[in-house]
Amino acid sequence: MADKPEILATRTVAQSRLFRVEAVDLRFANGVEVTFERMRGSGRVGAVILVPVTGDGTLKLIREYGVGTERYELGLPKGRVEPGEDMLEAANREIMEEIGYGARQLTTLRALSLAPGYFGHRTQVILAEDLYPERAAGDEPEPLEVVDWPLSGIEDLVLQEEFSEGRSIAALYLARDFLRRRSASQDAG
Repeated sequence: MADKPEILATRTVAQSRLFRVEAVDLRFANGVEVTFERMRGSGRVGAVILVPVTGDGTLKLIREYGVGTERYELGLPKGRVEPGEDMLEAANREIMEEIGYGARQLTTLRALSLAPGYFGHRTQVILAEDLYPERAAGDEPEPLEVVDWPLSGIEDLVLQEEFSEGRSIAALYLARDFLRRRSASQDAG
């Protein structure tokens, strides 16, 4: 594998409340110099997406308006990690705000990137189990609808047109596979 390109210069070309667009001048190992653009968060620590599963194997999904698609979308609870908060604290806060439950067991599965060619953001996938009722005030502009869906039916879920977010789809499969492996190892032991 070739050496990573050398970053010659980085400059901000646009900024909003949530994002900063940077121009990055690179020199590749073969001497070719190019400028790429990338998006950065505006100082945020990161984000979490949760797969909340009840003891009977029911997923807790949310339906909320997505301004990017201009429609209501079904997906998993998610949100940003606030300064001073660790990933698991953020995860528990987000599900309390979005679905009205806390989790006694939070398992970090892995981080996902969105579009690594131009976006440096990563979202940590967290499995939330042993749920208990606990509501916290959130920052949503309207109440979120909580939708129950059986974990055993995720193949049908991912075919729903309103369930289109790639992070939610990937997180579901990661959680399902983790739970299957854990169950198989418990059965073997």
